[in-house]
Amino acid sequence: MKTAPEEKRYLSVERQIANLIENGTLRPGERIPSVRRLSRQREVSISTVLHAYSLLESKGFIEARPQSGYFVRPRLWRPPEEPAMSPATRHPVEVNMSRLAMQVIQAIREPGLIGLGAALPSPELLPTAQLTRAMAAAARRAPVAASAYDAPPGHLGLRTQVARHAVDGGCSLSPSEIVTTCGGTEALHLALSAVASPGDTIAIETPTYYGILQCIEALGMKALEIPTHPRDGVSLEALALALETQPVKACLFMPNFSNPLGCAMPDEAKRRLVAMLAEREIPLIEDDMYGEVAFAPERPRMAKAYDTKGLVILCGSFSKTLAPGYRVGWIAAGRYQQEVERFKMITSLATPTPPQMAIADYLATGGYDHHIRKIRRLYAEKVERVTRAIAEHFPEGTRVTRPSGGQVVWVELPEVVDSLLLFRRALAEKISIAPGPIFSAKQKFRNFIRLNCGNPWSDALEQAFQRLGQLIGEQVDAGAALR
Repeated sequence: MKTAPEEKRYLSVERQIANLIENGTLRPGERIPSVRRLSRQREVSISTVLHAYSLLESKGFIEARPQSGYFVRPRLWRPPEEPAMSPATRHPVEVNMSRLAMQVIQAIREPGLIGLGAALPSPELLPTAQLTRAMAAAARRAPVAASAYDAPPGHLGLRTQVARHAVDGGCSLSPSEIVTTCGGTEALHLALSAVASPGDTIAIETPTYYGILQCIEALGMKALEIPTHPRDGVSLEALALALETQPVKACLFMPNFSNPLGCAMPDEAKRRLVAMLAEREIPLIEDDMYGEVAFAPERPRMAKAYDTKGLVILCGSFSKTLAPGYRVGWIAAGRYQQEVERFKMITSLATPTPPQMAIADYLATGGYDHHIRKIRRLYAEKVERVTRAIAEHFPEGTRVTRPSGGQVVWVELPEVVDSLLLFRRALAEKISIAPGPIFSAKQKFRNFIRLNCGNPWSDALEQAFQRLGQLIGEQVDAGAALR
């Protein structure tokens, strides 16, 4: 595991080279400095340069040529501009969007759809056969345990593996500090239940994952939307102002690869965030569901790594990396663990045992590490491919995020476009999308959509983007005719 200064060095090198490429100093096809040369120039280790070049390669800036070195990758297309930072909301609001979200969720489950709406990993990327064998082996090895309740805190083998892998994110956890859950959504629900009550205000990013909004709504709490930058995450300045003026009971943020933006807070910003909240004794619920799906060779540090007071509640899941249907997640609740275990007993009693055993074995044998390295590279390629399709088929004025991890892109369409209308028209064409209003407590982002990048590329998918672009263009043309 690298120390924080080493992380900053390789990210600094990566940004410097990326800037040289973006401003045209280094042009497509040109050779970039060798690893040893750049190591001497920047006075950093060879390992640091290799990490930086690997990240640049995963983002599509450079390519390695055998026995020749690294070269600027030919770019036959230019990515659209990025959206601006989301707008501020002055006051907390009651959340009332579950009906709209459920309409969208139910619709995108229809058979035969081109699935751009749900953020689900493609089955081709999942180690299904390995996990099936691991579950069968665990059941044969311990049939009684496999069929019994595994009451909170849950399966010890899985909690041990989660604690070991948390080290990669800068966290020092013991298995006793971890509670297994029925997926990431239950982890978030338990965390909110442990720190807040009906009527309390929860500060969230905007846009944010609609499942978070559904949890807040179900618990009768209010949401306060904090402006969020598409690359650097939640605005700490806006958050500081909100904490001074509003009765924030807790914060629920996704510091690493948020859904839908895909942004990652810099480590120093995470440190400041944790310190800011600790000073006020406000808990932070850290949603790290996509933390492992970095486009860099290694995952970023968690905000929990900077927690010294037990105020950061870390929530994770294996749904985005291993098996959505297994519904296995976990929570490290700090000073709130007793409350989390109590609510877990009340709500679901226990997480199913066989999936916990299977995932624990898969992690213990090293299969998970190999799998994660593969999907990091593949998701970086898939996000780039989707961005290229958007640039080719969507009308002028479209903006797209440039995520550094995860599997989705957030798309800003021309202002005249109504994404709810687009959702209905695309659905009639057997194409699913996620319209922007379901990602906001105030149902903002009317001209935004979220698109899943996890699908294997095909002619049908290419045609879906082409048709989606035509549907967007029709709304743009209709809006121009009314002017």
